[in-house]
Amino acid sequence: MRTKQTRTGRAAGWARAECGLLYATVRPPLAQRWLRAVPMTVTAVCLAAVVHVTHQQSWGHRFVENAGAVRAEDPLWTALARTPLSLFVPALDLPVWGALAQILIVFGIAEICLGRRRTLAVAYLATLAGTLYARVGVALGPDVPLLGLPASDARVVDTGPSAAVVGLAVYVGWRYRAYITAGAVIVAMAVEVLVKENLAGKEHLAAIAAVLVVCAAQAVRQWRSGVASGVPPIQS
Repeated sequence: MRTKQTRTGRAAGWARAECGLLYATVRPPLAQRWLRAVPMTVTAVCLAAVVHVTHQQSWGHRFVENAGAVRAEDPLWTALARTPLSLFVPALDLPVWGALAQILIVFGIAEICLGRRRTLAVAYLATLAGTLYARVGVALGPDVPLLGLPASDARVVDTGPSAAVVGLAVYVGWRYRAYITAGAVIVAMAVEVLVKENLAGKEHLAAIAAVLVVCAAQAVRQWRSGVASGVPPIQS
């Protein structure tokens, strides 16, 4: 009995150490205001739902494709212009409810912890990193290990919030010292590529790499300025 209690106590202690700061930051706003605490996230969920419904209609399918479907074969400036909306167009291999749940949970946590502006900046950086990587990977070709992609991937429609979600999860985990959680996300994405090597999986790793560069740059800046690594959340 005592051994079981000891294990339970250790697990609780680990959970507090890993997610205590994050929980203490997220819980009060949600408890007091619920969805009103994350207006940007609610707007993003509604936008993704509207885009999905529009995409399913005969009159809206082409509009959504022209406005938010990104392919590596597209001209660069066309792809860059479509990238922001592409985040809200559900991916072909991701059910719409999955995309909405990802946005609601991860964007909601990030909006409270980071503020709206930083959440949008990290999400766009991660999405853009995946979009640009696809071009580089196709240019390198399948003969380049790890980084290369087959030419057929240039025609794959690249949409969905997953790259932004993965990037935000890693960034929030690093910023709030949930290092094991952030590491688990990274490992899961690496395993995804090993098990099912595809464009989406490699784009997730590209998004993570871009976010880790930002984390490293901020860590170096904090170290140089003598600021402690546990930085309080910045509200917009």
